Amino acid sequence: MTGPPVPDEVAARRAAARRGATRFLLGHGDTTPSAWLAELAGATTEEDLDRYGDGGEVTALEREVAELLGKDAAVLMPSGIMAQQAALRSWADRAGTGAVAVHGLSHLVLHELDALPELHGLRLQQLTAEPRQPTVADLEALAGPLAAVTIELPLRDAGYLLPSWDELVAFSAAVHDRGVPLHLDGARLWESTDHLGHSLAEICALADSVYVSFYKGLGGMAGAVLAGPADLVAEARRWQRRHGGNLFVLLPYAVGARDGLRRRLPLMPSYAARARELAAGLARLDGVRVLPEPPHTNAFRLFVDVPHESLVEAGLRIAEEQSVALVLGWGAADVPGWALTEITAGDATLAWSVEEQVAAVEAQIALARELAAAPD
Repeated sequence: MTGPPVPDEVAARRAAARRGATRFLLGHGDTTPSAWLAELAGATTEEDLDRYGDGGEVTALEREVAELLGKDAAVLMPSGIMAQQAALRSWADRAGTGAVAVHGLSHLVLHELDALPELHGLRLQQLTAEPRQPTVADLEALAGPLAAVTIELPLRDAGYLLPSWDELVAFSAAVHDRGVPLHLDGARLWESTDHLGHSLAEICALADSVYVSFYKGLGGMAGAVLAGPADLVAEARRWQRRHGGNLFVLLPYAVGARDGLRRRLPLMPSYAARARELAAGLARLDGVRVLPEPPHTNAFRLFVDVPHESLVEAGLRIAEEQSVALVLGWGAADVPGWALTEITAGDATLAWSVEEQVAAVEAQIALARELAAAPD
């Protein structure tokens, strides 16, 4: 969710409030830079350093992820934007066409400053721009040759939506019947297995290449892996080099990723279950809606019939006075007078009860209503 620019004063108050908070509602909570680096040092297992992405923790991570996803090879890159550019450019070079099918609400379209057309000359063909997953009918409506088809699991900017397993299987089959590779934008794929009811390897078997992220649900510092056939990964490594992405040492990203896989990947079903419980509790409050209902992953969208500025101020006051960081980031929803935010369940969310959390958010909403009703 991309909202309006945050005023400097609000940003400063938010940062100070988070530093002083002792309890968090969203994600894995916050930590200090020194504590985070100390945690990474304690999680390091390999004795050798990588050099330009070769050896040590990096090579170990690439082997682990390739096996988890059921792919021949994998490469660690600093960002998912780079990983997906490398994958789609490599598929396009093989196909002899620059047309790539994407969702109009995908990260590739909304958040990358037209990187694929600007840097690689690729043409993005939209399957749909509606807030839903693409269908076989959407694919059939695209005429002409395609270099690749992409699908984002889950589709974050439509509310973290996933298809059903049968829908995903049918879409994959239609792509391959057309003789085109399917690429998974799996930034949050780790969080998707519970809803789809299948393992990571079973999901990725439906696609030819897949990208996964390490700093979202897994809580790593940064970094992403692209996995797929060995020859495609080899081509992608060349594009990584051209983008300046094989840094001299990638150690912190690899250590954080492996630590997240060990500690947080097994908890993904628990995060998703808490998101469903929390969404159900919040949906019972007056003037509140959640999307989707129930959530497909550990994240969902929350709509409240209060101006977003009042909810921001209420959240800041609660954090400053009670050291509890609830929902500090809000934007305006499409309906005038309503606000929108995203709720993501993680370690911090599991640390206190659903009943306490619903009551705390209800109190934030009540305070926001008082602020909105107060004279200027």
